[in-house]
Amino acid sequence: MGAVKIWNAMEVAEEAQENGSSEILSSSLTVDHTLSLPQMTPPIIELCKDLFKKWSELDNSHFSVETVSGGITNLLLKVSVREENGNIVNMTVRLYGPNTEYVINRERELQAIRYLSAAGFGAKLLGVFGNGMVQSFINARTLTPPGVCFYCNMGPTQKLQFSIEMAYEFLRVLMTNNLELTDLVLLTDMSKPKLAAEIAKQLRKFHQVEIPGSKEPQLWNDAFKFFQKASTLTFHDSEKQRIYETISFESIHAEVFELKELTGHLDAPVVFAHNDLLSGNLMLNDEEEKLYFIDFEYGSYNYRGFDIGNHFNEYAGYDCDYSLYPSKEEQYHFFRHYLDPEKAHEVSDKDLEALYIETNTYMLASHLYWALWALIQAKMSPIDFDYLGYFFLRYNEYKKQKEMCFSLAQSYLSRSRVG
Repeated sequence: MGAVKIWNAMEVAEEAQENGSSEILSSSLTVDHTLSLPQMTPPIIELCKDLFKKWSELDNSHFSVETVSGGITNLLLKVSVREENGNIVNMTVRLYGPNTEYVINRERELQAIRYLSAAGFGAKLLGVFGNGMVQSFINARTLTPPGVCFYCNMGPTQKLQFSIEMAYEFLRVLMTNNLELTDLVLLTDMSKPKLAAEIAKQLRKFHQVEIPGSKEPQLWNDAFKFFQKASTLTFHDSEKQRIYETISFESIHAEVFELKELTGHLDAPVVFAHNDLLSGNLMLNDEEEKLYFIDFEYGSYNYRGFDIGNHFNEYAGYDCDYSLYPSKEEQYHFFRHYLDPEKAHEVSDKDLEALYIETNTYMLASHLYWALWALIQAKMSPIDFDYLGYFFLRYNEYKKQKEMCFSLAQSYLSRSRVG
């Protein structure tokens, strides 16, 4: 796999302090993410006491730890601390999955968090440790993953508050999208028009944040790095090795080059992109109707169309149900609020078409990117997830959509040259 710079919490905190982030605390402690929550609680408490010296003498009974969510590269924990004066402090402890340094630049993430937090995105960074970071707690829920009934997901209190106003909204959605009542269960958070519009508005603001350093787009740099690692793997599991050997890396390499050449003609704007805007990285406070973007570990300067196309791919969820990919009408709704939040309905057809072509061409790049990522994870990650299967789901969808998307892009470029 080659030499990889390993995350060092002390070095990162010192570097951040040199750059003016004196509030970031650091600890050399690590926490075993494979432990059960009861087993993990004592070391989490020890970590908090080591980071925050004012709590070092508190009895362990003053601390409570609960799981917020577990992604395939992260474990999020909520830590609540009852101080001597009775004040309750809530924080989020994020544990990185082992070997994630092969696909994630932690130093780049830390730098971005400082500026994104100042711009109102995500949680405030409080401290770093051997295999993770501590951030302020966001009082919100992650958005409903695809295929989960949002009403069935509500607690008893929320169901009682299911007002006539909300019912009218559901009816409006059904009528606008020509849906039947039985289709209501399939509506995910991200596909609700009102929330999709808010995501678009927030993404526009996110893309306007300036992060110091190189503004070179990282898509193809990262993709070729992933390719180099993914194409030289060896699996100890004979069945995994057999499946791996069915993959034609010569073909994949050709696909990456061909797509890179095509997208180069689109002149897509380069912005600071989230690059991983799935439902689990979007949080919503229902009472305040406030949306939060979280987890910037894949964030980098990148092509605008990649960030939006990748977000649309995430409508399909980890099961890769691409029947949930947003329709052209749903995409145009998103684009209008992204391009002009104040006058969404005045966005020109020309601008809508341009962003539609840009997004759906870079959508293909998203499939290749995460397909190669999945192969590396299949080798390096101990998490129980079918990464090899995920590779084929993403790569097969790329091949399925390639002809149509290439044709649309090439036709658009031909007309643009003539015009």
